[in-house]
Amino acid sequence: MIVAVGAVAAVVLVATSGDGSSGKKPPAESSATTGRLPSPSLSIPSELPSELPSLPTEVPSNLPSDLESLLPSPAGDEVPYYMLQTGDCFNIDDSRPGQATKRSCGAAHDAEVVKVAELEGTYTTDAALKKAASDLCAKPLDTKAAKQPAGTVRGTLVQYPDPTGFELGIDNVACSLAADVGEGNRKLTKPLK
Repeated sequence: MIVAVGAVAAVVLVATSGDGSSGKKPPAESSATTGRLPSPSLSIPSELPSELPSLPTEVPSNLPSDLESLLPSPAGDEVPYYMLQTGDCFNIDDSRPGQATKRSCGAAHDAEVVKVAELEGTYTTDAALKKAASDLCAKPLDTKAAKQPAGTVRGTLVQYPDPTGFELGIDNVACSLAADVGEGNRKLTKPLK
């Protein structure tokens, strides 16, 4: 908008000069008629400096001695759900949504990832993301659940990004079968078939 105002002001100034002419020569009468384009001038120093600047030799006192403490670290085998892979077994903690604690499939665990799918398209609401994620997981979860012995699995778990995470590029959906959902305390004790 500023450029447009400047262009309008320049046109107004040219159009309103005192004698009715702009005072500028037409392009054919320009004073730069040499036909050469300006070329850059390069200059390289003839000698290098005799001393290089010195770097600090002491670590500032306000930095922690353990630099790893500056990085977030998951507790134990805890990972964000979108880092799970097909066949991973894990526990969930309702107080830590979006996180999963990896477990051996031969030990007691809450769920196993059946498929990791990728969301495609544009979604701006949680409801739209939830529907798209559920649609991606429906067939693989139904197929895998049908192969399990009766009573083995009692629920499904579909983990997907929220709109902010999706906008940042997190597009994985973890489709899992669970031993129980909600307040249940049953566990899976071996890999799914």
